Amino acid sequence: MTSNVVPATPDSIAAAADLLAEGGLVAFPTETVYGLGGDATRGRVVARIFAAKGRPRFNPLIVHLAPGWPAEEIAIMDERAKRLAARFWPGALTLVLTRAPGCPISLLASAGLDTVALRMPAHPIAQALLKKVHLPIAAPSANPSGRLSPTEAAHVVETLGDRVDLILDGGKCPGGLESTVIDLSVPEARILRPGLVTAEALERELGEKIAVVAAHDEAPGAERRSDGAPAAMNANSEIISDDEIKSPGMLASHYAPKKPLRLNATAAEPGEALLAFGPNPPRSILASLNLSPKGDLVEAAANLFAYLHRLDASQAHTIAVMPIPEDGLGAAINDRLRRAAAPRP
Repeated sequence: MTSNVVPATPDSIAAAADLLAEGGLVAFPTETVYGLGGDATRGRVVARIFAAKGRPRFNPLIVHLAPGWPAEEIAIMDERAKRLAARFWPGALTLVLTRAPGCPISLLASAGLDTVALRMPAHPIAQALLKKVHLPIAAPSANPSGRLSPTEAAHVVETLGDRVDLILDGGKCPGGLESTVIDLSVPEARILRPGLVTAEALERELGEKIAVVAAHDEAPGAERRSDGAPAAMNANSEIISDDEIKSPGMLASHYAPKKPLRLNATAAEPGEALLAFGPNPPRSILASLNLSPKGDLVEAAANLFAYLHRLDASQAHTIAVMPIPEDGLGAAINDRLRRAAAPRP
């Protein structure tokens, strides 16, 4: 590990808070994945996050708040938002809300939109850091844009290295998938990104069905953005305009390893590594890892990115992925796998 990696202790967390207050970038663990944090109220700091990740400017950032922070100072919290926050915060749920009058969050963090994405993490290290710095912290996943999300400090070192001022090593992230993102800035709530909080749990809390916006693979001849990037598409295969991309994870190609993925594989072909699921799977001569021998979707979610990182470092030319059930957390796992397998921009 490089010199900018330190174990998360009270002293190192205090030093990380000082760095954030001074405009530095700090990678830290959450219950989902490692985040790349910076002061969300300062445009220059937010610009550093974009630069470190090589992130498209139209892709907004999630702002992290300490427990007890008055979210009403940042966004308009309607009754739906209050209910979901009371039930799922702190936790792996991001709310996309209309910015409040006088919202202190940099417009760059919102990609110039009138909305802001807020989350209150449950991880004790993230909470300690946020309480210490007492600032809203923009913290997308600590990886180059579009690549595999980091669930260990070593993943941050491998992909971002010295572009981060400090990396707090808090071990493996327990959840292993990003937060669920729900858009409450519109009359009918919609899920922009499936994640650790399932659609079923959100529907139970709100007492209504919730639509899921899905970005599909770019079709031949599909419309492209002015910067040459493929346009994201919703579940009806309609082009999602820039002002509809309200959260991370809405682009068709995302969360991708360097090696291509082949989904719904029953076995590995010659030259392929295998990402398996369930009991007694076939094996690859080159490399095989099983997301959950018991068929446990929670275990599979926690292992997903870490195992893709390991198979990406193998000698295989492709990663074959066995089918994952679509129920519960399986919807979020399959969402990540489909985006990882999508054509690269």
